[in-house]
Amino acid sequence: MSLWVMADTHLSLSVDKSMEKFPGWENYVERIRTNWLDVVKPEDTIVLPGDISWGMSFEEAKADLAFLHALPGRKIISKGNHDYWWNTLAKMERFIDECGFDSLHILHNNCYEYEGIGICGTRGWINDSSEPADAKIIAREAGRLEMSVKAALEKGLYPVVFLHYPPYYAQERNDSIIEVLKRYQIKDVYYGHLHGKMTHNRAVIGEKEGMNLHLISADYLRFHPYPVNVQCIMQCIMKRSDGA
Repeated sequence: MSLWVMADTHLSLSVDKSMEKFPGWENYVERIRTNWLDVVKPEDTIVLPGDISWGMSFEEAKADLAFLHALPGRKIISKGNHDYWWNTLAKMERFIDECGFDSLHILHNNCYEYEGIGICGTRGWINDSSEPADAKIIAREAGRLEMSVKAALEKGLYPVVFLHYPPYYAQERNDSIIEVLKRYQIKDVYYGHLHGKMTHNRAVIGEKEGMNLHLISADYLRFHPYPVNVQCIMQCIMKRSDGA
């Protein structure tokens, strides 16, 4: 089994919102499908942290979710800023069940297990709390992240975090999200949202304040699912269990 990740599929099979008008996004749906089939096996898990579908409702997102369901592997999906179809966990799970999309699982105030790893996360938000409305959303997202991490810890799992928004970008930082990450000693953080070469060049990637940061937006990955280094994470789990 392997663990993969790729954010920002931006599917639009039922609505006229194709990303192909942007540089680097040519034929992206077929590229996602082909590259996915090349590496992801039925027994694998792939995390999709946000901007799954341009659909505005369950019905508009249905074809996009069906596209993902038809691909191999267990899919863990979370919310992005463009997932307008997103709803309560109960309503989403009911819709997925009614459609028979049993390979899709919603990451929302919860966690999922993968070989001792707790797959945790939330959407996040912009790195600016100067506006009261944004400050409120940031506080809520930090709370959801903490709830997700706590759910993993209560199960005895090692939390790895998957966000949609980056906790750092250029010289900016989301202090509320970062505070949660540091408090729970999160070592690996995967995030998407950033598109285009100029934006990618300003992304914070690699080691930062004790965390390993990974940019996994689909266009940055050239629409190839990105392998999570489970072996390295397992070494961290062993060190923690040994009290190192």
